[in-house]
Amino acid sequence: MRIGLVIVGLLLIQGPVQSEELEAAAASIEITPPTGYPMWGYAARKEAPCEGVLDPLFAKALILKAGEKGIALVSLDLGRAPTRESMTRIRDSLKALKLELFVVASHTHHGPVIELGTWPKGARPYVRDLEEKIVAIVRKAHEARVPATYALASVEVPFNRNRQSKRADATVDRELLVLRVEDRSGKAIAHAVNFAAHPTMHPASVMKFSTDFVGPFAKKVEAATGAPCLFLQGAAGDLSPNAPAGLRSPTEFGEALAASALKLIDGLKCEAKATTKLAVHREEFRFAAQVDVNNAFVRIALERAFFPELIGFFRKEYADGVKPTLSVALLDNSVGFVGVSGEFFSEHSLSLKRRARLPHLFFLGYCNDYQQYFPTIAAAAEGGYGTNPPVATAEVGAGEAIMNRALIALYRLGGKLPPGK
Repeated sequence: MRIGLVIVGLLLIQGPVQSEELEAAAASIEITPPTGYPMWGYAARKEAPCEGVLDPLFAKALILKAGEKGIALVSLDLGRAPTRESMTRIRDSLKALKLELFVVASHTHHGPVIELGTWPKGARPYVRDLEEKIVAIVRKAHEARVPATYALASVEVPFNRNRQSKRADATVDRELLVLRVEDRSGKAIAHAVNFAAHPTMHPASVMKFSTDFVGPFAKKVEAATGAPCLFLQGAAGDLSPNAPAGLRSPTEFGEALAASALKLIDGLKCEAKATTKLAVHREEFRFAAQVDVNNAFVRIALERAFFPELIGFFRKEYADGVKPTLSVALLDNSVGFVGVSGEFFSEHSLSLKRRARLPHLFFLGYCNDYQQYFPTIAAAAEGGYGTNPPVATAEVGAGEAIMNRALIALYRLGGKLPPGK
């Protein structure tokens, strides 16, 4: 099978890997929209307006920088990461800081639709406010950097399940990965936690903004540690929450997951390093689209399933193919960060972690834009939710092709493969 992968953009930070003292800082800001915005996540809602707020939505940023190279991990209590146009504006505003961005949505299905730009018509676009707030907290954290240390730990937890496959051997990435960052006095700067499960515990009928289980999770970790907690969603395309018996609400589930994270945090010991190595990479792709949104029959069907304004966005987005983004960073040749702009299946993350041969790898889904589902080839053959058009937009095999490029990037950043295109 031939995959129509076209690399449409490539940014590889060339030259020697930066080796300097690690500096870090964190910042957060509320990003809850005004009520009345359409809600993201469930087609049956169409453009019905949000009726209130169950809990506020936040953006949180953690800067890790070594010399002139750095990364900004940004967690968003949103259904998807900012659009391609928004990410361009955000990157342009932060260009002078020389940071590779990993803007990761939690994928809550109780956030706002951000594809529309202006809504209601004539109002100041919420997305412009969102962009400005993301830029503001990244700048704030960047300016507040102090010498820092870090430590990581992970554990497998039974808090998710495969919702797509009916096979007895269905894959599930159960890793709960925690990064603790401290200043040199031992005070926590932030915690970044990577886990994969759809935040869909509130039913679609709840027409109020909410973080779902992610907010209670972060709130409990923050209360115990006194530092911001970034929840970084993983390869959750085929993974749903698997609540232990008796834990039915998003709050109960989030707090139970937080208890597992806090056990890891309690055992972490950050040790100062004389120097830190950091290298980054980004590239964009173009794949053939499986859905022809410009076909009149397809467009009308999608407009009836969703609503016309949203489908207008996707007509523009997929006019010349599906264009996901891959962002990669390698810290001290031992901690990888791989951000992908869609809903990748758990086998993608498990395979990449195995092949990368790193002590720790953050697989960040819903990162730097969003091109819907990327099932594995095997999942596409089996069928089930998330494996077929219109939600799986890119040609079959696109996910594997991106994972191969991610693997090459990690090995090149670590000096194990020669530089190349």
